[in-house]
Amino acid sequence: MKFEDVLIGPQRLPGRFESPDGADAVIVFAQGSGNGHLSKRNETVAGVLHGCGFATLRYDLLTPDEAEDRRNSFDIDLLAERVDEAVTWVHGHHRYRHARVGLLGSGTGTAAALRTAIGRPELVWAVVSRGGRPDLVGDSLSQVTAPTLLIVGGQDAVVLGLNRGAMGRLGGECRLEVVPHASHLFDEPGAIDIVARAAASWFERHLSTSPCQVSAFQSA
Repeated sequence: MKFEDVLIGPQRLPGRFESPDGADAVIVFAQGSGNGHLSKRNETVAGVLHGCGFATLRYDLLTPDEAEDRRNSFDIDLLAERVDEAVTWVHGHHRYRHARVGLLGSGTGTAAALRTAIGRPELVWAVVSRGGRPDLVGDSLSQVTAPTLLIVGGQDAVVLGLNRGAMGRLGGECRLEVVPHASHLFDEPGAIDIVARAAASWFERHLSTSPCQVSAFQSA
């Protein structure tokens, strides 16, 4: 496993890039709030993805000053611009300029990831949303062609309803998976592990050129 601390885009946003030996695809994390690259939940998911041979890029979409203003977490144009910068960074990396890219969004970062998938269909091969807000993409959802997996906690009633509504409007392949008894942040014992396995299975199906044995969660 190789890793490097990185600074991305004009704002020099901090992040961490980790790549197992032989990785042939990169998963970019997109979290709408600050400190995304330090999140323990993201670290857990990244560990499962590394075990399946995926490289990961976790980084903050907002500067510390921007993160203090909650309105920026709902500025989808701004967040999408930052996700796009991350995808550009991956394809500027000497080892991964031809790699397949997947996006893993959470919260409002899901909308930013989907917006980036619309704008960069030749680079973004798949999207996974963890407790995300695809509805914030609005009418543009029909333009999403990347296969998209929506994962929502069974106790997260409002977000579950929004995801069900968005599912029928997505233009490409889509699946909704509900984690029983889980809340919005998947803090319940074992919940984030279910999310990680489901994400890894989806990315393995749509990105990887080599199989990974992962026990995927079956949708409810």
